[in-house]
Amino acid sequence: MDIVIRPVESGEHGELGEITARAYLLDGLLDFGEDDAYLEELRNVTKRAAAAEVLVAVADGALLGGVTFVPGPGPMADIAGPGEAEIRMLAVARAGRGRGAGEALVRACVDRARAAEGCVRVVLSTQSTMRAAHRVYERLGFTRTPERDWNPLPELDDITLLTYELTL
Repeated sequence: MDIVIRPVESGEHGELGEITARAYLLDGLLDFGEDDAYLEELRNVTKRAAAAEVLVAVADGALLGGVTFVPGPGPMADIAGPGEAEIRMLAVARAGRGRGAGEALVRACVDRARAAEGCVRVVLSTQSTMRAAHRVYERLGFTRTPERDWNPLPELDDITLLTYELTL
């Protein structure tokens, strides 16, 4: 099976939004489940495609997953600073897991970062329970940066996102 990585098409925004939302929900990654405010952000592919590059993994005509590539600081960046690109909202549908789609999406982001003028690093945030994703990042040369770990909801002490970086 050949996986193709390409920009999301506007007609796929709804499907990718649902794939992303379902992946986060079914993996127990949203602290408030269906009531989590972040769920709407995960579903809103149109919004992030307007501010960043959204890529999809496709095989045999089926959408397997997607990722948001943020080429530098801006409205879609959580932690990227000058000279840094950021990977956000990586998600693969359960039916597409174990086929290399997640790794292919991360590799595509790294390739885009390498091609971006002045980009020296790729950064990302992840949850501690996303162990399969951590293995992909580490296999591709990303290293943990605990000094950059952060809490997206400071009012809740128990949410800490782990960070990784890849120096290009």
